[in-house]
Amino acid sequence: MSSQAKFPTLSQEHVIGIFEEKGALLTGHFRLSSGLHSDKYLQCALVLQHPDVAERIGSAMAALFSDKKPEAVIGPAIGGIVIAQEVGRALGVRAMFSEREGDSMTLRRGFSVAKGERVLVVEDVITTGGSVQEAVDALVALGADVVGVGVIIDRSGDRATFSVPFKSLARLEVSAYTEEECPLCRSGEPIYKPGSRKS
Repeated sequence: MSSQAKFPTLSQEHVIGIFEEKGALLTGHFRLSSGLHSDKYLQCALVLQHPDVAERIGSAMAALFSDKKPEAVIGPAIGGIVIAQEVGRALGVRAMFSEREGDSMTLRRGFSVAKGERVLVVEDVITTGGSVQEAVDALVALGADVVGVGVIIDRSGDRATFSVPFKSLARLEVSAYTEEECPLCRSGEPIYKPGSRKS
């Protein structure tokens, strides 16, 4: 069976359409988990709360990396947890998540990787890729062989780069500003912090 037959693919237009249909592409003034400000926010939880949709997205991401033969999938908490589970399900491998302990991203709750184990890191959406890079660094330090980074939507505008193969199901060009540069701050628009990090 070809990987195409086993893992149905999704076009970029289909992925963005799902976010729009589920009301997950928000407009306003947002502080992203990266610290940057934007007039748009992708609330992936509104999409991934639907198990049938999460399964389709996970299978499509698995298709991007099936040739790398991952032995485990890890997503940074919180955004990467559900998609890691679905990609792991599609590939038939363990799914885990990394989380913050102090200032570092690490594996907790008894999760571990073996030296040389082939690991795929996945995330829901990235702007700078900071959390993903921290997860990659933590896994490399534990001796894992990180075979790639996959995300549902890359909104980094090519700012996020990794030393391993990096693929996304969709790319979205969205403006992001530092607090000092933000025109929405200057206009007095109320700011919202819808992400998982509150600091």
